[in-house]
Amino acid sequence: MERIICLLIGHVFGLFQTAYFYGKAHGIDIRQHGSGNAGTTSTLRVLGTKAGLIVLAGDCLKCILAVVVVRLLFGERYPDMIYLLCLYTAAGVILGHNYPFYMGFKGGKGIAATAGLILSFHPYFVVMGVAVFFGIFFTTHLVSLGSLLVYLGFVIEMVVCGQNGVFAGMSQAHLNEMYVLSLLLAALAYWKHRENIVRLLHGNERRTYLLKKNKVDVEEEEKKE
Repeated sequence: MERIICLLIGHVFGLFQTAYFYGKAHGIDIRQHGSGNAGTTSTLRVLGTKAGLIVLAGDCLKCILAVVVVRLLFGERYPDMIYLLCLYTAAGVILGHNYPFYMGFKGGKGIAATAGLILSFHPYFVVMGVAVFFGIFFTTHLVSLGSLLVYLGFVIEMVVCGQNGVFAGMSQAHLNEMYVLSLLLAALAYWKHRENIVRLLHGNERRTYLLKKNKVDVEEEEKKE
């Protein structure tokens, strides 16, 4: 029952689709521009760096807040499985973000929400996530590649930390459940990025820059299309 409650709590928070609401506040449906995805990268490309950072912060924050709520509700009652419950909460946020019912189940890809999970889960994961994503992004400017490698690192670190006693007090059964759930979230992320993966393999994935010219480049590409 606790797992279901955590999923539902996360789902409610995840339904706040920051990119969609920000776009609407500026007179557009973000899904009708750029890549058609309601997320941070698309917002950055279409509306600029400031808008992208606001959307990133909003989507991170909703996952962090959901995890905080669950820790307050269940932290003292279930200290031996709180990490597992936090992971279920994040899964609910990601599902709500990716498939919001009021947007025809067409949302984002869940990466910014996953960043919120990493920031609120355990300090070890913060170091890994920041190092991998920004290391890849600032050397290649490929958001999708950085996101996919963060998820790969997340799954690997989950298993390594779990098997080395970082999540003290958790039973092996609960650890195994966390590993499976982490794999499922990674599989969802890779599925949502399937078109990006094809472009990465063909060497024509679009690059993203934290500069004004990024917006101009996208506008020019859209005109060509």
